[in-house]
Amino acid sequence: MSEALAHANIYTEEDYYNLPENVRAELIDGQIYYMAAPSRAHQEILSYLHLEIGNYLRSKKGPCKVYPAPFAVKLFSEDDRNVVEPDISVVCDPNKLTDRGCTGAPDWIVEIICPTTSSHDYIRKLNLYADAGVKEYWIVDPLSKKIFVYHLEQEDFKADSYTFQDKIKVNIYDDLWIDFTELEL
Repeated sequence: MSEALAHANIYTEEDYYNLPENVRAELIDGQIYYMAAPSRAHQEILSYLHLEIGNYLRSKKGPCKVYPAPFAVKLFSEDDRNVVEPDISVVCDPNKLTDRGCTGAPDWIVEIICPTTSSHDYIRKLNLYADAGVKEYWIVDPLSKKIFVYHLEQEDFKADSYTFQDKIKVNIYDDLWIDFTELEL
């Protein structure tokens, strides 16, 4: 006699949007992952990047917009099992923007990790973002003071590593550099 296998709950976009308003979570492959409140360093990095990117985009007067978390991103329009909240999303196609956030892959995503969810950002989300068509993905680690830049639009997968002592070129733009030395963390 075979044992009955336990079936894990598979959640959908509807379940995600029915979570209480004060709950921060992401829906990945039908599973809900709850997120803790961010640290002060996390928020300083988020604020700095949001301002730097926002000022650059405003000066260019183009279609791209920057959105800090919480901002819902449904990576695949036909898939209701994946809704993420990247720390920073840059969306250059206004047709992807909805009242709820973004449907489709942002052009550039930045995640600022915390120790308890680092494998989530380094593995699970990296693969999800690559599959969805995100062009550039940055992982910022406040503890090690490192930045990992993944160039996902290139056929030969490429990743570069930097520190908070570096000025980093954003590959999806010709003239945007982010100077992490200005953070003073």
